[in-house]
Amino acid sequence: MPTVHLTDRALISIAGPDAEHFLQNIVTTNIEGMAADEAWPGALLTPQGKILFDFLISRRGADGFLLECRGDSADDFMRRLTLYKLRSKLEITKLDQTVVAVAWQDDSAGSQIDSDPSQTDSTVVRDRRFPEAADVTRSYRDLPAATANEDAYAALRIVHGVAESGEDYALGDAFPHDILFDQNGGVGLKKGCFVGQEVVSRMHHRGTARRRLLIAESDTALPAPGSDITADGRPVGTLGTVVGTNGLAIARIGKVKAAMDSGTPLLAGGTALTLAIPAWAKFGFPESSAGAEAD
Repeated sequence: MPTVHLTDRALISIAGPDAEHFLQNIVTTNIEGMAADEAWPGALLTPQGKILFDFLISRRGADGFLLECRGDSADDFMRRLTLYKLRSKLEITKLDQTVVAVAWQDDSAGSQIDSDPSQTDSTVVRDRRFPEAADVTRSYRDLPAATANEDAYAALRIVHGVAESGEDYALGDAFPHDILFDQNGGVGLKKGCFVGQEVVSRMHHRGTARRRLLIAESDTALPAPGSDITADGRPVGTLGTVVGTNGLAIARIGKVKAAMDSGTPLLAGGTALTLAIPAWAKFGFPESSAGAEAD
């Protein structure tokens, strides 16, 4: 089972009798039914519905939660959480740990959840962004030894269509729908109010999500993350994480559909590529490319 150490992470503990109520009312994730051995994607949004901070959230003890986020944004994230705290009975603390271990299933290994007795400890959690068959877990204590590098984890994210801020999108620049949070549990669309909820709900119910995370593939090495993807010289999206000939991209699906229908090559830095919807996602390309120029 490949195991990778991620060295740019931070862990924020939120604990106290009001912790669940506090989080449920500000972040996108519906945490009410979250099991102790699960980590769900989530975000804190701007009032305009853009992702200000992204994270994975899991339970920690009877009345606590652990938020795993980018190390370089952790202090700003804590300050923003503190602004919303007001008189809530809880403590917000950044832990000393900066390394997280990620492990996943391969063809030669059995299930870590089933075989590893440490799974009874909620500091080892299943990453719910990935299909169960991938069996992706994250360890927050007593880290197993690393057997692969971070490129292997990036390749895993590409295969399964899992975006993370940084290489895939800039904080403050993407809506939850852009990175498929409406598809993978990152947004609790039925849970009620949270910061930015009105914009996200309107986008969902009107079907106005125009940008989507797609999987890019090429016959030759793809250019660097951040490269524009064009069709007939016009931008349709941007490359994110890249490993060799495969990558992630956020693109306007109407314009991608128009290019596909007309046979117009999609290019990134002169490299031809194809764009596909992740297999687990429940949305599709528009049935018609009509009006895509206005997308």
